[in-house]
Amino acid sequence: MKRGLVIGKFYPPHRGHHFLINTAARQVDRLDVLLCWKQDQQIPGDVRARWLTEVHKRQANVQVRTVWDFGDDDNSEAWARCTRDVLGYAPDVVFTSEDYGARFAELLGAEHVLIDRNRKAFSISGTAIRADPLEHWNFLESPVRAWYALRVAIVGAESTGTTTLARALAQHYQTHWVPEYGREYCEQLIRAGEVLETHQWRTEEFVHIAKIQLAREVEAVGNCNRVLFCDTDALATSIWHERYVGHAALDVRLLVNPDRYVLYVLTDADVPFVQDGFRDGQGVRKWMTERFKQELEIAGVSWILVQGNHECRMQSATAEIDKFLDYSRPSKR
Repeated sequence: MKRGLVIGKFYPPHRGHHFLINTAARQVDRLDVLLCWKQDQQIPGDVRARWLTEVHKRQANVQVRTVWDFGDDDNSEAWARCTRDVLGYAPDVVFTSEDYGARFAELLGAEHVLIDRNRKAFSISGTAIRADPLEHWNFLESPVRAWYALRVAIVGAESTGTTTLARALAQHYQTHWVPEYGREYCEQLIRAGEVLETHQWRTEEFVHIAKIQLAREVEAVGNCNRVLFCDTDALATSIWHERYVGHAALDVRLLVNPDRYVLYVLTDADVPFVQDGFRDGQGVRKWMTERFKQELEIAGVSWILVQGNHECRMQSATAEIDKFLDYSRPSKR
């Protein structure tokens, strides 16, 4: 059996790293990928290892491990000893894209294979991505994109245009949006013979709705184009619970995490109420809008109120979202 090694920080993993691993994996029977981590790094080592494992899950001969980074990158002797201790053996081949590789491989008694040293295949580095992940989006795979993607929640009372706005914003930014699961749930009730006007809502239904909504958001975020628009969230679901059940519910509140979103866009109740066969909240739209304002203020998150016709709302929303797309880049702050 020919055993190979790739070692690095992968902070974060990018397509240059994946090119190195893919190239190495084709040349050996077993490839160990050692991910070096430190406590003070913003992305934990086990998270990065999980990303690498997910991206390379179809390569049965690739195994990802984590190793504590003791901080002396130039000490090849120490790293060679550490590698033997972690693996329990010395690899036959060391694959790197760095000049240190030759000496490191020699100390392990291994062959050294240098791959894309001049970064002709992928001209990128972890440092550049950390400085501006959105600028280097195309060098990232889905799980890493999910970490860096910006999420914007579109919330509001019934028939105030949240869905229209979320869909339009996704089209404007050429990305994805997550539709409101609560409406789908109501449609399921109707198909099952329930009458919404007399349905006795239970807390567990709102917990279910919030969990499915979040699960779909998590599924979508890794495939978005820098920003994901969410038509409602658990905070909104908790307010709907107050409306239909008459009080707040801890089980729903526990699912609320406003910090997940860089911005909340609250749609005002200043547009005509449109009855589509599902809605019954015309009389409480102003009350719900005020509750949203109160909860967003309490949460201390960034939020804006959009008003007027669709064009006015789009103009207000995009102006604010553009700021976040720029502010999210440390190099441009």
